[in-house]
Parts: sequence; C-alpha cells; structure tokens
Amino acid sequence: MCAETPDYKETLNLPKTDFPMRAGLPKREPAWLERWEQIGVYDRLREKEGRTPFTLHDGPPYANGHLHIGHALNKTIKDMIVRSHQMMGHDARYVPGWDCHGLPIEWKIEEQYRKKGKDKDAIDIVEFRQECRKFAEGWIDIQREEFKRLGITGNWPDPYITMDYHAEAVIAEEFMKFLMNGTLYQGSKPVMWSPIEKTALAEAEVEYHDKESFTIWVKFKVAEPADHKLAGAYVVIWTTTPWTIPSNKAVVFGQDIAYGLYEVTGTPEESWAKVGDRFVLADNLAGDVMTRARLDETMWKRVGDVPTSDLEGVGLAHPLNGADGSEGEWDDLRDFRAAPFVTDTEGTGFVHCAPSHGMEEFELYRDLGMLEQMITYNVMDDGGFRADLPFFGGTYILSRKGGEGNANKTIIDKLVEVGGLLARGKIKHSYPHSWRSKAPIIYRNTPQWFASVDREVGDGQDALGTTIRERALNAIDQEVKWWPQTGRNRLYSMIEARPDWVLSRQRAWGVPLTCFVRKGKLPTDPDFLLRDPAVNARISEAFEAEGADCWYVDGAKERFLGDGHNPDEWEQVFDVLDVWFDSGSTHAFVLRDREDGSEDGIADVYMEGTDQHRGWFHSSLLQSCGTNGRAPYRNVVTHGFTLDEKGNKMSKSLGNTIVPEEVVKQYGADILRLWVAQTDYTADQRIGPEILKGVADSYRRLRNTMRFMLGSLSEFTEADRVDVEDMPELERWVLHRLAELDHQVRKGYAEFNFQGVFSAIFNFATVELSAFYFDIRKDALYCDGDTLRRRSARTVLDILFHRLTTWLAPVLVFTMEEVWLERFPGDDSSVHLVDFPDTPADWLNEPLAAKWAGVRDVRRVVTAALEIQRTDKVIGASLEAAPVVHVRDADVVEALKSVNFADICITSTIDVNNDPMPAEAFRLPEIEGVGVVFERAEGEKCQRCWKILPDVGQHAHEGVCGRCNEALG
Repeated sequence: MCAETPDYKETLNLPKTDFPMRAGLPKREPAWLERWEQIGVYDRLREKEGRTPFTLHDGPPYANGHLHIGHALNKTIKDMIVRSHQMMGHDARYVPGWDCHGLPIEWKIEEQYRKKGKDKDAIDIVEFRQECRKFAEGWIDIQREEFKRLGITGNWPDPYITMDYHAEAVIAEEFMKFLMNGTLYQGSKPVMWSPIEKTALAEAEVEYHDKESFTIWVKFKVAEPADHKLAGAYVVIWTTTPWTIPSNKAVVFGQDIAYGLYEVTGTPEESWAKVGDRFVLADNLAGDVMTRARLDETMWKRVGDVPTSDLEGVGLAHPLNGADGSEGEWDDLRDFRAAPFVTDTEGTGFVHCAPSHGMEEFELYRDLGMLEQMITYNVMDDGGFRADLPFFGGTYILSRKGGEGNANKTIIDKLVEVGGLLARGKIKHSYPHSWRSKAPIIYRNTPQWFASVDREVGDGQDALGTTIRERALNAIDQEVKWWPQTGRNRLYSMIEARPDWVLSRQRAWGVPLTCFVRKGKLPTDPDFLLRDPAVNARISEAFEAEGADCWYVDGAKERFLGDGHNPDEWEQVFDVLDVWFDSGSTHAFVLRDREDGSEDGIADVYMEGTDQHRGWFHSSLLQSCGTNGRAPYRNVVTHGFTLDEKGNKMSKSLGNTIVPEEVVKQYGADILRLWVAQTDYTADQRIGPEILKGVADSYRRLRNTMRFMLGSLSEFTEADRVDVEDMPELERWVLHRLAELDHQVRKGYAEFNFQGVFSAIFNFATVELSAFYFDIRKDALYCDGDTLRRRSARTVLDILFHRLTTWLAPVLVFTMEEVWLERFPGDDSSVHLVDFPDTPADWLNEPLAAKWAGVRDVRRVVTAALEIQRTDKVIGASLEAAPVVHVRDADVVEALKSVNFADICITSTIDVNNDPMPAEAFRLPEIEGVGVVFERAEGEKCQRCWKILPDVGQHAHEGVCGRCNEALG
C-alpha cells in the first residue's frame, strides 16, 4: 500500500439536500400560508371530481376575544380530521363559522356606553344592535387570521356567521317551525336566572364553583288545628338560601322518615331556643340540629314519636306571621304535606317550599293544581325584592358586582327579631354561576317561552318517535357514533332527565322570537298564539332582505300581521332566542342551504369539547329533532380541557396560561399541532414549557428522518426504480411494514385517533427506519455503485417518502409542505393537493415478517454485546468487530446466513453457527438460545467504506475493498 492513500470522499454517494436541520418555523410558516392562498389549494381540492363528500360542521366560536389554547386544540383537531379525510379520497369540506349574538357582546357595548355616560335604555334598539354587529365583525376578522396562522384549512373567504341576514332568517324560520308544530308554549316556572345579566340562562351557560352561603334553621309553628297534640310545637326547616323565606308557601315532609318530638329542658345564654320549646325533627338529624342550636345533650330530650299521620292536615304559621309592619303578607297558613324529594340525610327532615324559586316544589304544586296560590313575584329581574315587600323591599340578593347583597342578612336579622330563627351558620358548597359574568345565579319564576320535549310534535316525521325527547334518545343510539363512547352516555342521560327547553332571553342582541300573542288571552287558551303561514312567510322574507333588525322598527307589527289581522288584538313578542338555539340551528343554513354544505343536510362530524354535551351537541340535537325528526350529525367527537403542566386549570390570576400566539412565535404552529397529535385529546390534556420542549425534540428527530430521505433521494429518477419482486429481503420487509402501517394510519384517521396515527408513524420513522433500516443501508447508499441493492434501497426510500409526507401532512402541515417542495418544486406543487398513495396488498408478507422478527431478535443480542465493547473502549465502532454468533435454532441460523447478517449488524464480518454456546458468550435474558462472542475484525480498513476486511489493498484502487474497487470502476 502506498504511503499516501487517495481521498475517496468525493467518490461516495453522500446525501445532497438543501433541506435545513433548523426549521425556523416561526419565520417561514407565513410564507407557506401566503403560497397556499395564491395557488388556491382549498378551491382546487373542491374541483376534484367523483369524490364522496365529507363534511365537518364547525361548532361556532364566539366572536369576542383573542384565541386561547382551547381554541387552538379544537380547531387543530378539526383540521386534522378534514385534511386526513381529504387525503383518503373524500371531498372534505370545512366551512368555519362564528356565533355572534348574545350577552357577552351586548355587555361590551353597554360597557362602552357607561364609559361615555350613555344610558342604554335611552338608545334606539336598532342603533344598539348595529353597535353589537360592528363589534362582532371586528373580532371575526381578528380570529380568522389567528386561526389561519395555525395552518387551519377551510373556506375562510366565505364563513358562516349567525348574524348574517340569511342566517337570521333561517333561525327565525326554525323557531317558527316550533310555533307551528305545537311544541312552543309560554309558561311560568322557575328558571335559572342571572340577576347581574337580568336574563334567563340555559344549563349550558351555567358552571359550578364553590360558594360560601348563609345557612339557617327556621321555626314554623303548628297553628291549626288549635287542639292538635302538636299545637304550639315548631316544625324546623333548614335552607342555604335565606332570601327564599319571604316567598315560602309550604313545608313538606317525607312519608317514610321517622320523626320525633323534642323538648328543650335547658339553654345557654347564646341559644335562641327557650326552655319548654318543642321541635318536630327527623330522628336521624335531631342531634345535629340541637348542636347547631348550641344545646348540648343535657339540655333536650325526646318526648314522643311523631308518626307522619299526625302531620297530615296540620297548618303551619310562617315565622313572619303577625309581625308588626308585615301588613298581612305572611298571615296565610302554610301548606303542609308529604313530598317524595324529602330525605333525612341533611337538614331537619323537612323542606321549606318556595315554588317560585325551586323546580321540585314547582312541579309538586303544579301537579296538585295549586300553583296559582303558591307562586309569588317577590324577586325582580335584577335580584332585588319588589319595593312594596314589607321589611325587605329594595334589598338585593346579590350586589351589583355579583357578590353578596344585603337581602340575606336583612332577612336573617328580621327572623332573629321575631323569634323565628333556631340557628344559623355558613356552608361552603358547589353552587351554580353564570359562565359569562361568573356571578351566582338564582332560580326565579318568570314567564318564559319553552319548547316542550314531551309534547307530540305535529309534523309527521315520526321514524324516531313522536316527541323531541323520544327522537333525541333514539337518534343517539340509532343514528350517531360517539368518539369516545362515554360521550353517548353523558348526552343520553342529560336528554333523558332534562326539562323543557327555555328558548327566551330578556335581552336585545339576538334573533327575536318571531311570534304574536292575542291580547287578553291566557297562554293555555287554544288561540293564544298566532299560527299563520302567511305571517311567517312575511317575517322570513323581511329577515332575508333586511336582517332581524326589521322586527324592531316602527310599524313592524302592522307590516307582518298584514291585512288579515287587527294589530290592536295582538302583542308582538320582543324576547330574543337563546343563543344555543342560534347555534343549534346552524345545520339548516350551513349544511342544508350552502353549496359546500352536505347533500342530505347532515354533517359527517361534529367535534367539540366535553362541555358541549350540555351545549352545542345538545341544542343541535334537540333543534334538529324538533324540526327534522332526526340528528344533524353522524359522528360526534369530543375532546377534553387543556390544563397546565401540573394538571391545574389555566387562569390569568395564576399566571399559568399558554397563549397560542406565543407558542407560534417561539416554536411555530407545527409544534403546537404536533402537541395536539401527541396527546390523548379525548381526556384532559396538559401543556407547558417543558412539555413543549419534549414536543420540539420529537419534531427534530422526525425532521432528521425526512432530511435523510431527501438527501439519499437526490437525483432519483424512474430509471432507478426496481420492481418489488427483484428487491432484497430487507427492502421487502420494509414494504411489508409499510402495508401494515398503511392500514393502521387509515383506520386511525377514519376513527379520529391522531395520537395512535402519529405514534405509529413516529415509532416507525425513528425506530424501524432511522435506527434500523437507514442505519443498515447507509453503507449501500453511500458506497455501492449502481447495484441492485442501492437502487432497491432508493426505490424504497421514494416509496417511504410519498407515504410519510402525505401521512404526516394533516398534522405537520407546514413541514411536510417544505419536505415536499424540496423534492418537487413548482408553482402549483403542494403535498396538500395529493392523496395518500394506494398500497398494494401483496406487499404484506407474513412469512417474511416472521423470519425478520427472528433476525432482528438476534441482531439485538449482537448490538448489545458490541455496545459493551464500545463502552469499555475496546472498539470505537461496530465495523471493528467480527463477532461469532451462536444460535441454538438451526432454522434461525439458516435464515441469518441468507440475509448478509454482517450488513444487518453493521460489522465488517460475522460468523453465525449452530455450535454449542461458550460459557463466556454474551446473552440477553429475554432472547433465548442466542450467544455472542466478541472477536476483532481481521484485515485492513477500507479507506472508502471503513470496513475491515482481508482483501483491502489487493485491488486496482489503493486501500479499498473489492466492493469499493468495483464501485470506483
């Protein structure tokens, strides 16, 4: 060998690519967004013919603020659904939408008015509504750009907006279907009411937080009959809402509860009880009540049983009965009877009833036909007591900011004054709050408009049932698939137990309840509501042309009633629809009415957070069952909530919020999208700086895989392609794995399992490709000449490239575009314009897979043995080794000898035999029958491929092995 061996580096087929290691996503992603818009990717996909439509209907976000991390999660999952189904051969349409009506926007305008010293009530309502519209428009534009920055595809130039004139017309039409089919009625019952917002709330607008409440034990004296053995004794009730005591109309007991009569025999100074007082209490709770009254067990005694038969027919006196200045407000005896909802698990065993403020009490007395005498109207819409209510008029349940008002304390003080209180305290409990104002709510009896869920729907669409509830429950099981299945259970139980739907709100910004009621008639009268198709048609036509504002202009009543009805006989309703009715109706003006909607008006997918089981999933189902007799969706996909790294709810006050915009600025949108793909979105998921660092590391590993393929495919042409049957076994094994993965990826995407899809692809790319196949084939790719082995490897790399880039394109929309354009540049080129490639079924080869599973097991033992030598610095690289591998199974030995096992183990040579295993042989406990004895490779180091072989230096080219000599020509 010559002293100076030639430098063969230039003769190697080293990877060639301009694809950078550093992604620089934050700076580069906007250019790809611009490019997609310029070449019209979304529109060009719509032009593809002969494809099955697939529609994901967008649950509309509310147009009143910047995006939070929940928005980013939600829209990214939707985008992955749409993109993956498009690439699986569908025409996957996505029309983004916005919810625009409702209280939050109205509040913002009121806030602006207050700052300017304006009085909302003095402003023309149409002018006020125009201000609300303008506010929503501004936020739609902001949110649209924020969503687009996340790489979300869709019909952004033409979204659906609930305040568009056509949308408002359809919402009114859908409401009028309830008017015409007999399910609409006006009723007076307790509804969840926000005193701060002065409106009724739906269940979906309520969230539960801990609240500290006053709790009181109140005495109702047994007043009639005068000669009753309990006369003069007190029935004690317990409540956490002292403000309901002025509205008390009854006390109820439990038919199966054991009651006793208890007498006070002694009292401390601080107790409100008096010696000789007798109290009727549930036996299970008597001790606790006496303790609350500050009486120890020496100060009271049980003096007799009180069977429930003794309670029937008794009249109770309200504790404020006869109080000076009460003006007879509470002088009527309170009703006293058994009720099924009374228990003896807490309280006293008796329940005080204010049917105006409790649904169970309301329903009890409604069913008894006694509502008229039981309903009070003491509490006004702002949570204040009516001005003429003795003692308490002008007090408020809540302060104007939503905190504790002065009503509870005033009532408690009055009860103390008149001797009506036995004990008081405070309790911390879960209490309903408005999710908008975060203030507590109350139950308040008000006239509202309802859609009955149990009345027969008179529309003849009875395939799933004759009532809205029946249809909804049957649709849940017969028409819809649930991802995950727990979503079905949650919604089913909610629909099963829900009351009638409260449709009305006492606000200004929304679609009005487009109906008229006859003056002087009761809601129960058959002709109370005007049901005239001609009137409905005039309303619909006007809304289509002018929007819902036309309902409020002077002369609207006369215009809509027309010549057929006397305006003096009818009242126009000015309540607005619950915004959940707006969003619940979107299927009608998006899926049914738009060209890019759904051919049958049903969405393939609705996808939202778990809170939408009581929100959009719920209202859409009820609304569609009421107007179409069926569900508006075929699949419902649900995601959980996003928490911080410690599992805490995000909050500005805690400083643990993750803002999508900041993540995009630091890492790029693809990292945020990758976080979504890596998480189990069906449960609550976590995000934070450390988690994002881990996501970024996964991204780098994947990017390196793609970079290796790009470099190795430089100048690959069709002339280099090799037929599968001519390929070496290793390549055919890779294709087998690809065929398996193709099935897994398509199934995962079809089932919305992005975590499963990404995990499978990532493990394949980093473990089976980078750490196995690529590692093995680097030698052939770099050092072989124009050999079948190298051409086969490059053919497989090309096949891998097309599948990995397209499979990952729904997740890493920017990076896979970058990878694609690096190889296929061009003005119209885009990975998002192609489908997942079809994978031939004959690539699957189970016998080959079984064989290579054995080969890889033996390889694991060899690489583990060599790693010890490397760690001990005996060798620096595996090519310095020529291990001897002892394998007990003769069939495995034969398999190893048939596949050039030295290349597989990346050693210069290897000896595989069936000889008995020496005691010093290295073994892995989990792989039986394989032992490895380390030996050094013999010969010289090839200056081109670095293998140590005996024939190096014996060829025409200096210092190389026979393979390299042939490659050099």
